[in-house]
Amino acid sequence: MKGKEISSLGEFGLIDHLTKYIQLTQPTSRKGVGDDAAVIDNAHKRTLVTTDLLLEGIHFDLVYVPMKHLGYKSAVVNFSDIYAMNGTPQQITVSLGISNRFSVEDIEEFYAGL
Repeated sequence: MKGKEISSLGEFGLIDHLTKYIQLTQPTSRKGVGDDAAVIDNAHKRTLVTTDLLLEGIHFDLVYVPMKHLGYKSAVVNFSDIYAMNGTPQQITVSLGISNRFSVEDIEEFYAGL
C-alpha cells in the first residue's frame, strides 16, 4: 500500500486532514479536535478534556528515563494542555500499554511519579 507519507503533513497537518469534515453535533461540545483540549459544557460549567500518548523511542528512552520520571512526564504533558487553555487540572485518567518485560514494581514506580 503506497500513498502520501504521513510525515509530509506533520502532526497538525494530519489532524487538519483527518478532521476537516467533522462537525461538532453535541450541543455540549464547544471545541473538539485541533486545540490543546476539548471543551465541554457541563451544566453551565466548562470542562477541559485532554489526552496524550507517549511512545517509547519517540517521546522517551527508558535507558535514560526512570519509570517514576515517566509517570511524572505522563501527567505533566496533559496538565500543560489544560494550562494552555487557562484551565486548572482537577482529575487524571491513565491508559497504559505495557509488555510483560515490566515488573509490578516497575509499574508501581510509574504510578509513584504521577
